[in-house]
Amino acid sequence: MKTLIVTAHPDPRSLTHSLQDVAVRTLREQGHEVEISDLYAMKWKSEADFDDFAGFAGDEVRTGPDGRPGPDFMRASGEAFASGRLGEDIRAEQRKLLEADLVLLHYPLWWFTMPAILKGWFDRVFTAGFAYGPGLPRYGEGPFTGKRAMVVTTTGGRESNYTARGVNGPMDDLLFPVNHGLLWFTGFQVLPPFVAHRAVDLTEEQFAEMADRYRERLAGIETAEPLPYRPERGGDYDADLQLLPGREAAGATGFGLHRVHREERA
Repeated sequence: MKTLIVTAHPDPRSLTHSLQDVAVRTLREQGHEVEISDLYAMKWKSEADFDDFAGFAGDEVRTGPDGRPGPDFMRASGEAFASGRLGEDIRAEQRKLLEADLVLLHYPLWWFTMPAILKGWFDRVFTAGFAYGPGLPRYGEGPFTGKRAMVVTTTGGRESNYTARGVNGPMDDLLFPVNHGLLWFTGFQVLPPFVAHRAVDLTEEQFAEMADRYRERLAGIETAEPLPYRPERGGDYDADLQLLPGREAAGATGFGLHRVHREERA
């Protein structure tokens, strides 16, 4: 198995990097290949813009809502991908993704989401024609079907803060845009996240226990059951992509509607 680890933290002494090191050692000891994209070390450019498309002359235009002509970014992105005009840094990351069987996203939870540099990695690497676009299937059937992905994130707060009644809300909801909207959308089998809490005051003993738990997760990474998100074309949604009445489990609301629950599979 070949694994791509995408890491987003500016401090190489951080818990994020420590867990990255655990993953690298564990996976290599298991005989797997590991490649790392350390975005801060790479000085990754965060913003997606027309500079990403070599030779773009601004001739891919459309009329905007205000009636003025302007470049169509999605179309330009797709044409740059199809014609090989994407920047070399983007093409290098796309090659890594295509070669990987497993993608691990290591990042701290900053302001309830990923650091901007990692969002910029998605914005620039997941181009039209490569990860999404007209004619490409999605939500469980996308271009990355057959690959696995897992979020490995750290928080400063206690685990109890990230529950249904916790002040920060459930972790499953906070990670839904990444797990469902980025990974499942593009076809990955999305594994339950590994979440490391209390990063700011972790003792050596607590880290050792955490590292052991992470090693256990990695030991079963090839056979672990993915999150049971509903496929778009699995018969659960109508023509307007609304969940059909009665498909949800009793009491399911919000993001939970888009997961197949045990009683539905029984």
